[in-house]
Order: sequence, then C-alpha cells, then structure tokens
Amino acid sequence: MCFPRRPPINNLVRTRPCHATNIANQDTYQCCQIPLHSIFGENNTPPSPLKGFRFSGASYGHLIFSRHKSCLVVDVFTGVSVSSPKLPVIKDIGIFYAALTAPLASPNSHVIVDIGSRNLFWRVGSRYWVGRSPDDGPIKQIVVFKGRAFGIDSDIRLFKVQLTPQICIQEIPVMESSMIRKWHHSDRWLVICGDMLLMVALRGPIIVTGVTFEVFRLDLSTKPALWLKVEKLENWAIFISTDKRSQALSCMNPEIWGGRSNCVYCYNHDSKHWVALELGKPLQGNGPTSKFNPNIFIFMGRDSKVQPMWVFPSMLSFCR
Repeated sequence: MCFPRRPPINNLVRTRPCHATNIANQDTYQCCQIPLHSIFGENNTPPSPLKGFRFSGASYGHLIFSRHKSCLVVDVFTGVSVSSPKLPVIKDIGIFYAALTAPLASPNSHVIVDIGSRNLFWRVGSRYWVGRSPDDGPIKQIVVFKGRAFGIDSDIRLFKVQLTPQICIQEIPVMESSMIRKWHHSDRWLVICGDMLLMVALRGPIIVTGVTFEVFRLDLSTKPALWLKVEKLENWAIFISTDKRSQALSCMNPEIWGGRSNCVYCYNHDSKHWVALELGKPLQGNGPTSKFNPNIFIFMGRDSKVQPMWVFPSMLSFCR
C-alpha cells in the first residue's frame, strides 16, 4: 500500500542473516535480515550506520531505535528503515519507550515516544513531532483497540488518545481496585484479545517456578470503567517479551498449531525455549520434551540490546 508524503527509506544499513523460529515446528525457520550492530550482541562486527542507536521498542513487526535526537524504525525481516525528523528537544535525551500505533503502510501510522518528562508523536511521513502528555507524566504503553488508541501511565491511569485530526489525550476514569494497585505489580502489558482489552500483570520482576500472572479485562460499559479480573483466557493464548517495550500479542485457538489455550507464553534465555504459564496453575517449561521444568528463572527487564520477541507472519515482509 502506498500513501502520500512517504518518509525517506534507508536501504544502506548493513544487515546480518537471522532466523525466525516457527513455534509450531522448531525445525522450521524463516530467513530475515537484522541490522548489524553490537546492540544485537555482536561484539566483533564492523562499523555500522546504527552505531550509537539504542533499542527503544518493538511493534507491528518493526524495531524502533533512538540516538540523541533521532529515531529509526526498522522492518524486522527486510532491514529497510524509516527515519524520523529530529526530536524537538534542546539537548540530547533518552527515550524510555517507543511504539507504532499502526503498521507503517497505514495512512494514520504514528510513532509515540516517552522521553521521561512527556510524550512526543510523529505521524509517519510528516516533517515534525507533536508534544502531548497527561498532566502528571507520560504514557508508558499504548495499544489500538477497536480503532481507538488507549494508553496507561506508571500509575495505571487509563487514557484515550485521539490521533486525528490532532493529538488529544483524555483520561478515562477507572474505579479504584485493590487488585491492580501499582505497588502490587512491577510489570504490566496491554494486549488485545479479540473484543477484549486486557492487562497482563506480574508480581515482581522475575518469573520463577510457582509465580503466576494475573489478567484483567477493561469494562467500558460502566462509568467509571472497571478492570475485571479474568480467571480464564478460554481459547486465547498471550505472548509477551521479557522487555515490555516489545508489543504483546494474542492468538486464538492455539491448538491449531500445537499450542495451548489459557496460557501466557514467554521466552526463556537460559534454555533457549519458551515457557507457558497456564492461568491458575504453576509455571511450566516448554522445551523439546514439553516436560515440567522445576528450575525456571526469567528476569523481566529492559536493555539497549534487542531481546527475543514475538511476531506474526502477517506483520512482516518475508525474504524470498
């Protein structure tokens, strides 16, 4: 799909061949090209145009990097990149979170970044950034649900974000709940499951045997809105990265490809396999033998390096 005022495309970034593993068949790989730089763990690589860039987020099959006053959005599978205009800041700043609101080909695709003190929005293809933020601090995560953008801040306050014709952020009143107070959970992911907007929450920064996730569904039918605890995901599975700057995904009827419903999947760096946690049951490890692993330890954090992430084939441009 083409759209007007397409941003500059950078095809000169050196890439390295990588593989995407098919979760349904670990012996099946898909060719892809990842930008060549030490942030991917390559310590002996030659100089790269990405030198100095740091990982800031991943969504819709794209990696988002930042350096000083610049952002670079890179297609996971082709390495083709899109550069943003300079950020409207006086001095070099760090970007704590970055995300797309839609695939790059969408005529209404925006990049949102969190620079610590506020949010900045860039409509892909435009020549400038727009600064908009809630009064008490920036949005930390954003998702698009039923055509509308929703975000949460560090205090789990909920916001509706209008992207057109101009950026407008409005807080949605939510009834206070002791189950989801901010000090109860150190990590949270917003994820869309069909007609549900869910928040997946983890108590503490580490996944170990016996730890459980909690899932809450947003109910907008009442005023104020409610976060209702979900006891079962029914025929859905959720996929999260150990770095919550990467977009969380969901899949309906995972049994079709050999997966399990009512589970939260994440990647275990030590075993090089994913683990699946069924809601209401102890954490289990899924390796080649699919047997229970009593010694799982997964740290949930953030790094300048890109962590393993989940993608759907429909998000990507596959190599031929």
